[in-house]
Amino acid sequence: MKEKIKTLTSEIQSEKIENIADLEVFRIKYLGTKGAIKSLFSDLKNVANEEKKEIGQMMNELRLTAENTYNAFKNNLSEDKSAAEKIDFSRPGEDFTIGSHHPISLVRSEIIEIFNRIGFNVSEGPEIEDDWHNFSALNFPPEHPARDMQDTFFIEKGENEMALRTHTSSVQVRVMENDKPPIRTISPGRVYRNEAISARAHCFFHQVEGLYIDKNVSFADLKQTLLYFAQEMFGEKAQIRLRPSYFPFTEPSAEVDVSCSICNAKGCNVCKYTGWLEILGCGMVDPSVLDASGIDSKVYSGFAFGMGVERITQLKYKVNDLRMYSENDIRFLKQFTSVL
Repeated sequence: MKEKIKTLTSEIQSEKIENIADLEVFRIKYLGTKGAIKSLFSDLKNVANEEKKEIGQMMNELRLTAENTYNAFKNNLSEDKSAAEKIDFSRPGEDFTIGSHHPISLVRSEIIEIFNRIGFNVSEGPEIEDDWHNFSALNFPPEHPARDMQDTFFIEKGENEMALRTHTSSVQVRVMENDKPPIRTISPGRVYRNEAISARAHCFFHQVEGLYIDKNVSFADLKQTLLYFAQEMFGEKAQIRLRPSYFPFTEPSAEVDVSCSICNAKGCNVCKYTGWLEILGCGMVDPSVLDASGIDSKVYSGFAFGMGVERITQLKYKVNDLRMYSENDIRFLKQFTSVL
């Protein structure tokens, strides 16, 4: 009898139950009315009186082992079933929150792509510039207002003057110094002006400036390039007009307006009822600028243009407060989900 109990105990402890069906088989086999443990209790009457106490204790331990094993497997299977029942496998997967591109980045990339299609490459340069590249090489005379502390963030004044660049034209100077014509490049980047921050102005903003230098470049080439840009950016019906202006590094110079896409050039409060919106400045590169950079102005000519990315973004997305672009307000930024 002792050997039967030991054998049955080992058998119970080695059982492997993987599902509810296996558990029911275990219960019937060991704990059922006709199970192995009940049969042993029936045989207890055949045990000698002096051994009944010991055998009875062993049989009680066997029954407890079987019941504990059964309950342990039952609890494990119930937890697994409960967890499985809570999962609805027909539901769609969890959405992952993804970031969105900043509107300035979107428009900057679109501008670059438009000019890339007509052969302009991208040039970049330092944001901290010396006087030569930021001012002197671009024909800014010493008394020009842009050199005043009111407009420029100077890092070091005096003989080795250094400042945060006020335009990306400084990159164009570096290109002209290091490359030979023909040159066809755009210079996107951040620039800095010492201005009070408001809805219409900021102390830093972004520009894209373009430069084309070759033989026999004309003002007509400039106008056609800018018309192409306007129609690619604002739609094929967009028109431009050029108004005479002044910039130290171009002559002749012009301001460029684009027909208002909001009112179809009929006049609205955005375009101040003129039907036109100013988007950039441009002109033919002044011969003195070419000569200062080592390019023979008697052989080569060229045009340059520059636009504020925030200005184009305002027109494209109808956002009229410059401060919103740098406040990192998630409610504002998550609206811009276009893919670059």
